[in-house]
Amino acid sequence: MVLRVHPEKFEEYKCLHAAVWPEVLATISRCHIRNYTIFHRDSVLYSYFEYWGDNFAADMKLMAADPATQRWWLIMEPMQVPYPNRAPGEWWSRLEEVFHHD
Repeated sequence: MVLRVHPEKFEEYKCLHAAVWPEVLATISRCHIRNYTIFHRDSVLYSYFEYWGDNFAADMKLMAADPATQRWWLIMEPMQVPYPNRAPGEWWSRLEEVFHHD
């Protein structure tokens, strides 16, 4: 997935992600997400994670309902710039996979 970050907010964004709240990390794990990584280049954030559950939509609703995650998102969202052509209801824009090798 891809999302832009306000350049003047990137250092703050990076510092906050160096110490993500334990409750937020626990919710990510509880929602069957592992190997979650965010990369950065030229004010663009690239998110990668592996989902190992069996109902992604339900797990994303569970994550969105978590109070600590909601507070985290309130801090993160003003730092981020979603793509204007993103899908309805989407914040991070999904990327098309063009190559994969295990």
